[in-house]
Amino acid sequence: MTPSSTVRRLQAVGAAAAIAAGTLVATAPAAQAAHCATPRLAAGWYGDNQARLQQLIDQYGKCNPNRPNRAKPVAVFDWDNTVVKNDVGDAQMYWLLRNGKIRQPAAGDWTATSRYLTPAAARALADACGALARPGTPLPTGTPAGAGCADELAAVYGTAATRSGAAAFAGWDHRTIEPAYAWLPQLMQGWTASEVRGFAAAARAENLAAPIGAVQQVGSGSVTGWVRYYDQQKDLIQGLRKAGFDVWISSASPQPVVEVWAKGVGVAADHVIGIRNTTTTGGKFTAHLQGCGSVKDGADTMITYIDGKRCWINKEVFGVRGAAAEKVQPAARRQVFAAGDSDTDISFLRDATALRLVLNRNKNELMCRAYDDSDGKWIVNPMFIEPKKQKAAPYPCSTTGYVDHDGTAGPVRRGDTSVVPDQTDRVF
Repeated sequence: MTPSSTVRRLQAVGAAAAIAAGTLVATAPAAQAAHCATPRLAAGWYGDNQARLQQLIDQYGKCNPNRPNRAKPVAVFDWDNTVVKNDVGDAQMYWLLRNGKIRQPAAGDWTATSRYLTPAAARALADACGALARPGTPLPTGTPAGAGCADELAAVYGTAATRSGAAAFAGWDHRTIEPAYAWLPQLMQGWTASEVRGFAAAARAENLAAPIGAVQQVGSGSVTGWVRYYDQQKDLIQGLRKAGFDVWISSASPQPVVEVWAKGVGVAADHVIGIRNTTTTGGKFTAHLQGCGSVKDGADTMITYIDGKRCWINKEVFGVRGAAAEKVQPAARRQVFAAGDSDTDISFLRDATALRLVLNRNKNELMCRAYDDSDGKWIVNPMFIEPKKQKAAPYPCSTTGYVDHDGTAGPVRRGDTSVVPDQTDRVF
C-alpha cells in the first residue's frame, strides 16, 4: 500500500467514525467558515450604508454557517441610474436616431408601433417622417433631411408629447407599463436580438468614451451623451456574487441592450430581465411585447415597470407562473436585497425581505417610503455622480405621492393602510 493510499484510507475511517459519532455534520460548516473569506466592501458610501450592506453580506453570505436561509440568497438591482449614471435606454434611442435604425411602420401607420399612441401623435409622426422612407425600411433620421423626423420621434419618446405639445400616449395602466419606455423596443421592430446587441455595444462604447457632461446632437437638438458605471455599485454586485448571492438585473430598458451593459458588472444575460419583444419565426422583433402573469404575449399591457417588475422577477427568478406571479410571494420566495432609484422600482423594492437600497433622485413615492422606513429595512444614498441637491419642499406623501392604476394621485399608504406623513429630504 502506498503512503497516499494509506492517508486516504485513514481519512475514510476517520470520516466514518465522525458520522457514527454524529459530529461530521455539526463541524463541517464551522470548518468551511474557517476557510471562507467574506468579501469586504470598498468605501464611498453615505453615512452607515457601507456598514449596513456589509452586515447583509456577513449575515446572508456563504461564509456564515448560521445564515437565515441556506439556499442561495437573491439580490435584484434596477439598472438605469441605479447601477449606472444616466439611462442606457435613452442612450440607445439617441444612437438609433443618429444612425438611422428606426424603420418606417407598415403602411406608414404609427399606431402600429404602440396601442397607446394618440391620433395626434400618429399624425405628427406621419407628417414628419412619412415621405422619408418606404414602409419597413429605415428612416434617415441621422441626416439633415431627416432631422424633423428625428425631432418628432425624440419628443414623443422623451416628453410623451408631440413637438406641438399634444399628449402622445393615452389609456395605459400606470402601475404596469410606461408607454414611452415600451415604445423604444417596439421601435426596434424588424431587427434581431443579435443586431440590437450590436447596436447596444456601439452605443455603450460611445457613451463610456464621452466625458462626463457631454452632449450629442440628435436631429436639431442636444441630448445627454454619456453614461458611467457607479464604482460603488459595481463593487457591491461583485461582493454579493463572491459571497454566494444570486444577483439579477431588472430594468425597463430593452432586454438586449441591458444584456450588453450588464456584462460590465459581471452579470450574465440569463440574469437580466428587461423589456422583451415577441419575435417572428425568423427571430426578428415585432412591435409587440412578451407578457407576464395574467398578461398574454402581445397584449402589451405589462412590462418591467412598478408592479410589472414584481411579476417578471417572480416569473424569471422564482419560477412563479400565471396570475400568481403578480402577487407578493411568501418571504422564502422573495429577494433578500433590492436596489433602485425611482417610483418604477417601488414594488420589487418593497418585496425585499432584508434590506432595500435607494438612490435619491427625488422621486415622490419612493422617497416617501424610504424616509418613512416603517420596518427599518430602507437605506438611502445620494447618487454617486452629480448627486441632487436637497429637495426644498417636503415630499407630498400624505396627499399626492402615490399614482394609482388610472393615473390619479393620492396618499402613500403603508402595508397597514395608514398614511405616510410628508417627509423632509434628508440624504443628498
